[in-house]
Amino acid sequence: MELTQREIDLVRSSFRIVLQDTERVTDRFYRNLFKQAPQTRALFVNDLGNQSVRVMSQLGLVVSQLQSLEDLTPVLRSLAIRHVGYGVKPEHYSLVGRALLQTLAEVLDERFTSETRLAWITVYSGLSTLMKEAAYGSYEPSRYAP
Repeated sequence: MELTQREIDLVRSSFRIVLQDTERVTDRFYRNLFKQAPQTRALFVNDLGNQSVRVMSQLGLVVSQLQSLEDLTPVLRSLAIRHVGYGVKPEHYSLVGRALLQTLAEVLDERFTSETRLAWITVYSGLSTLMKEAAYGSYEPSRYAP
C-alpha cells in the first residue's frame, strides 16, 4: 500500500486527537460495532477494557509506521492468523472498518474532513486486505464506508 505524505499526515494528526481520550473513543467504537453488527459481540469473550488497550496500541503502532508499513507485514500477518482462532471471518473486517470510520467521524467532528476520511479508508483497506490475504487467501481490496 502506497500512501502519500499528505495521507500519512492526515491520519497521524487525526490520531493524535483520538489519543486525547482513548477510553471514550474505544467505548464509542465498541458501541458502534455492536450496534451495527450485534453478532460480533460474541467474538469478544474477554474484558473489553483490556481489548481496548490492545486495539489502541496496535492502531498506534500502525499509525507510527505509516511510512514503512512493509516492516509491519509479519506482525499484521501473525495478528490476522490469530484472529482466525478467535472466530473472526473475512466479513468482520468491513464491519470493523465501518465502525472505525463512524467513531472517527463522531470523535473528530468537523475535523473529519472528506480528505481525512479517504486517508483512513486507504489505510484501513490496505491493512485489512493484507490481513485477510494472510488469514484466508487472496481477497479483492474493498472500501469501508460508514
